[in-house]
Amino acid sequence: MAAAAVTRLWQTPSPLVQCRSLHVTLRTQKAKTGAEQIWLTRQQRDPYVKAAHAQHYRCRSAFKLLEIDKEHKILHPGNRVVDCGAAPGAWSQVLVDKVNSLGQVLGVDLLRIAPLEGAVFLSKCDLTDPATHRKIIDLLPSGQADVILSDMAPNASGIKELDHQRLVGMCLSLVDFSGTVLRPGGNFLCKIWDGGESSLIRDRLQQRFQIVKTVKPKASRTESAEIYLLAKSHKSNNAPN
Repeated sequence: MAAAAVTRLWQTPSPLVQCRSLHVTLRTQKAKTGAEQIWLTRQQRDPYVKAAHAQHYRCRSAFKLLEIDKEHKILHPGNRVVDCGAAPGAWSQVLVDKVNSLGQVLGVDLLRIAPLEGAVFLSKCDLTDPATHRKIIDLLPSGQADVILSDMAPNASGIKELDHQRLVGMCLSLVDFSGTVLRPGGNFLCKIWDGGESSLIRDRLQQRFQIVKTVKPKASRTESAEIYLLAKSHKSNNAPN
């Protein structure tokens, strides 16, 4: 997923923040605060963290996408998929398996993404930058994708409403970009933190897609405000508002 202030808003959390449990040995990690001890205990007990280790996924978030696709059938062999906020690459791992050698997986993030066989990554790229849009279009056959996915989020400020507004702005921008790059009939999925402005994204999606649903996979922690907006069957001849 480059003006430093804009970049910070779009930067997804570091892979070490997203998935520290995949990079440290929890039993030897010394908690410096009560909050950190709670986090470590939760990670030790989390079945999705254990499953990610066992199945060699880069992060537990892989199971969110697996569950959503199992229920809603948004991914198919041969699909061309743009994975926004791809770092550390767990969703791209799922995508490579789902679309197989007939498809294409293009991951984008401000952070560096470790190489993954079967995927092409645009690291250190800002999705607010028109230059990034051109790179994506140039890499896609006929400049179009079948599916756009987003698990991106801004760096947390600690102010819930501000973080919510930032993520809404990011998602709205991506919805507009989908009008350029997503083929008619294509699918769109984005993570949001539920809040007062979530309806702005839903309304925009309902203008551009035949079906819009709110989903919360079991792999998404119950206490988390994150939900996913799933939009299916992109309408043709959409123009950004």
